Amino acid sequence: PAEAAEELLERLLAYARFRGAGAELARRRAAELSSLFRSAPLPPALRRAPLEQARQAYDPVVLGQALGSLLRMPPQLDLRHIATPRVSLAERLAVLRRLLRRGTFAFDEAVQGADRMTEAVTLYALLELYKRGEAAWEQELPFGTVTVRAGSALRTADVVA
Repeated sequence: PAEAAEELLERLLAYARFRGAGAELARRRAAELSSLFRSAPLPPALRRAPLEQARQAYDPVVLGQALGSLLRMPPQLDLRHIATPRVSLAERLAVLRRLLRRGTFAFDEAVQGADRMTEAVTLYALLELYKRGEAAWEQELPFGTVTVRAGSALRTADVVA
């Protein structure tokens, strides 16, 4: 009962915050109604201007040159100063399988000292191993340590070998 009351109070407070945010958004919208997009069509007199009333705003030669310069390819950018880390899925699969032979390990061990690209590929490799039944993982707490353990397929392969 105490937990239920606590949870109810928490939800009511969250509801009050959302209700307050909604009221603030409604107030802002009301304040900006005068500057919102006009959805009414233009008056008939402004829909089309007769050719006699049209004035030349730009020299056609200048306009043609400006448009022509947009069609030219810009010079190639020199990207040699940017280091692109290269890591393959096969490499990361091998690392994870080697760690799985121990039984269990923390995911942080697999990516210790690695760059973000390597971390991403390692996570993808772990998902591949999970899909194949070679690995499973658990996480006790949100943002806690991810413990990876050998799945049923890998344990069976070790017994056969």
